[in-house]
Amino acid sequence: MPEYAPLPVTLRQLQYVLAVAETGSFHGAAARCHVSQPGLSTQVKALEEALGVTVFERAPRAVRVTAEGERVLERARRLLREAVALAEDARQCRDPFARALSVGVIPTVAPYVLTRVTPALRAAHPALRVRWVEDKTSALVRDIAAGVLDGALLALEAELPGMATAEVTRDPFVLACAPSHPLARRRAKVTLDDVRGLDLLLLDEGHCLRDQVLSLCHARRAEELPFRATSLATLVQMVAAGDAATLLPRVAVEVENRASQLVLRPVEGGTLGRTLGFAWRRGAPVGAVFEALAAIARRALS
Repeated sequence: MPEYAPLPVTLRQLQYVLAVAETGSFHGAAARCHVSQPGLSTQVKALEEALGVTVFERAPRAVRVTAEGERVLERARRLLREAVALAEDARQCRDPFARALSVGVIPTVAPYVLTRVTPALRAAHPALRVRWVEDKTSALVRDIAAGVLDGALLALEAELPGMATAEVTRDPFVLACAPSHPLARRRAKVTLDDVRGLDLLLLDEGHCLRDQVLSLCHARRAEELPFRATSLATLVQMVAAGDAATLLPRVAVEVENRASQLVLRPVEGGTLGRTLGFAWRRGAPVGAVFEALAAIARRALS
């Protein structure tokens, strides 16, 4: 058939035959498509006549797809997916925020930031649909590179090859210890030198927060205790129950120390902390969207 010749079927007719196949009846298909059953049956019959193929075997209480009909349905599904994608692309041309985004977020950020950022994003761009995926940094970076994720909210100090970034906020670390700890008796800020020789509890392998704290431990000869927590919540409970200390991101303080079980001390004498921001594939068409999301998140967390 020439490329510009009239087509024998319409997209609506393809929707009808798919609905019949999925529901197993003309009545169910008509209800799903919000049309009358006689009207739907007429359009399905017109499609079969135009193609010269019997798509369905009709029985009093059953509708079966023929072998030829399976081939028609397979192509119908592909055509309709492309038609939906075309409509989605057109909407995004009119409004770059009328889209779905898959966005990763690290576990040491998700519980403390998303409750403030998500409502702000929704209020600013109601048509934007964000699917958040929580995972460790290495997994998020891998999935962004593979195109599984559009971007991620994480610590920008991590290795992010081939990524563009937009800063959201600076997240300083505070020293957290039990009330019985010697540093808890101080009323002033502690310094980096005070960390020297401390026994520190840290997160498990794979957390970028652990890597950042370890670099400080090595520089200041602090000691890591054998126990490694899988979450900040577990880390806080272990610190509160023992004589060790840890470094806690300030964004987590309100949630993790809501029972005031820890004594918190700011740390002077350095830039101890991390930078939170969005990262995405350099050159990807979603760059402008993530820049805007970073600005919204920045205001929400200020």
